[in-house]
Amino acid sequence: MTKEEFKNIFNLNFDTVRNYIYYRCGDAELATDVAQDAFLKLWEKQMKYEKGNIKGLLFKISSDIFISLYRKQKTAMNFHLRSKPQIQHQTPEEIMQFEELQESYNLALRSMPEKQRVVFLMHRLDGLKYYEIAESLDLSVKAIEKRMTLAISFLRKNINN
Repeated sequence: MTKEEFKNIFNLNFDTVRNYIYYRCGDAELATDVAQDAFLKLWEKQMKYEKGNIKGLLFKISSDIFISLYRKQKTAMNFHLRSKPQIQHQTPEEIMQFEELQESYNLALRSMPEKQRVVFLMHRLDGLKYYEIAESLDLSVKAIEKRMTLAISFLRKNINN
């Protein structure tokens, strides 16, 4: 795809894609960001498309991006709600142990090899299935399984050591 072709596709379809996402979420800024990300992904991947199917492809890409963002927000909110210790029912020692464990987990996650961390977070935070991760990273399902096993093993070894 040439720059000129991409520019024409962008000019013809940006508002339509943005409006499609806006109708789904009701947030104009988020809709604009998602639409921009969809076009960026189209450009970066240099995806093959048929002239008549470009709008459908853009809708699919933007929808996937939006769903991924929604899942991340939902997971983060659920984690935040669950991770807050119930101060009324916990002793100061339990609260301190929880905070140390959480700090240890975050440190282990940051020091985990990037390939493993990406797969781990896509599965645990985004809620993606192995085949979805494999498709998005252009890897085999077996490679994703291996990275997930290594990530969990890495966390077990590095938390509270």
